[in-house]
Amino acid sequence: MVSRPPLTPARVINAASRVADATGLAGVSMRSVGRELGVEAMSLYHHVANKDALLDGLADWVFAQILTPSLGVPWRSEMEARARSARTVLAAHPWGLGLVESRRSAGPATLRHHDAVLGCLRTDGFPVALAAHAFSVLDAYTYGFVLTEVNLPFEPGTADEFIEEIAASLADRPWMSELVAQRITGQDYAYGDEFEYGLALILDGLEARFAALVG
Repeated sequence: MVSRPPLTPARVINAASRVADATGLAGVSMRSVGRELGVEAMSLYHHVANKDALLDGLADWVFAQILTPSLGVPWRSEMEARARSARTVLAAHPWGLGLVESRRSAGPATLRHHDAVLGCLRTDGFPVALAAHAFSVLDAYTYGFVLTEVNLPFEPGTADEFIEEIAASLADRPWMSELVAQRITGQDYAYGDEFEYGLALILDGLEARFAALVG
């Protein structure tokens, strides 16, 4: 008989993340996670109190995967790297999009991550209010971009096929037709390429606002 490693809270949450990847959050339950681990659901209650705690743990698991900014280094490069990391993690685990901001009980990885984001901005001179604004706008942009990206009706590099399907409806839409002709058709278009441009716009705006405030 092959012996299983002992159950731990971390093993339970890791298993829950695999279930969420396969079925979405709707498929996550004590029973489904137990099946993933090859144990009865009741065994999990020694390590995770209930489904609510399981979801709290999953939200914390997501933040544990995202790059944590360092303190005492230039804020812009750290916020840029963090946004890219968050995009990668959330695109790989899109069930995390609605989860991470909906939990009332923040876990240790979540608190550590949030404190590091604020600490990076504050130790580089950001006033408290601007640090809060920066945190909010960067997260809103990143989460919103990923939400759009993972739900597009075409894959990267296949936009031409999609455009062919809707070409007739664009006949009397001159500005959309212009955009399609100049930016999409025959360009091996990938919506994901827009992320860096938008991120730079936000960082440029924060940099300008920071300079105006602190001189």
